[in-house]
Amino acid sequence: MYRRDGCISVLILGIVLVVAGSTPLRAQTGKIEILWLGQSATRITTVSGKVIVIDPFLTQNPKTPPQYKNLDALGKVDLILVTHAHGDHLGDGPELAKKNKAPLYGPAGLDQSLQTLGVLPPELAPRMNKGGTITPLGPDIKITMVHAEHSSELVWKNPATGKDETHPGGEPCGFIIEFENGFKLYHMGDTALFGDMKFIREYYKPDLIMIPIGGHFVMNPKDAAYATNQYLKPKFAIPIHYATFLQLKGTPQEYMQALGSTSTKVFPINPGDKLTF
Repeated sequence: MYRRDGCISVLILGIVLVVAGSTPLRAQTGKIEILWLGQSATRITTVSGKVIVIDPFLTQNPKTPPQYKNLDALGKVDLILVTHAHGDHLGDGPELAKKNKAPLYGPAGLDQSLQTLGVLPPELAPRMNKGGTITPLGPDIKITMVHAEHSSELVWKNPATGKDETHPGGEPCGFIIEFENGFKLYHMGDTALFGDMKFIREYYKPDLIMIPIGGHFVMNPKDAAYATNQYLKPKFAIPIHYATFLQLKGTPQEYMQALGSTSTKVFPINPGDKLTF
């Protein structure tokens, strides 16, 4: 079952999620909440109530609902994931990490720069890399960093000079999150079309993808539809990374039209909408 909150009606799809009877009461509901906040910014509440925030570009994001520009509105954040160093993805990540004492995991080069520049201490900017799997929220939630085809420069304002500097941001990535009930989310971050998406499907088998469709910097709707139909073949898809800036012209309607007849259920939600799986 999934539920979509906000101004959008509730739909029943008949997804059956089985959770062991020995888990806490909330886990027995088998629900994962996905809150999309514009661009790639996403708050995820796991089956056991842990909160993961991905690419928290919020306070300067023109599409983020006003209430979420107050970072306290996210509630207690347990973990932050950043797909690459660009400002519309790293965003408010360092502030959230310090506010919640929550580690920010991103590409190794990005977290190294955040440490070296004094933006975050090492314990809040732990390094990892593609192919690595981490379990900072416990053994039942597995997070794996996978490839993305993009760039990743860190632009940092030097407080001594007041000038912007460009520093290494590591290699861009996506994240596969396997939740307590076995449901798998593939947050693709920013990426072009690449052939190893087929490997990601075959090996990781994501149920839900959050896929960029805006074009110019990322896949356009036609590219994203090809990735969905030919490579990833997920049960569900949420289009992201569109309409935030003028160059990101792709739309969910164009994506769905390019998909044609497909077994993938697409959720063309608005920033601030929630889905539960």
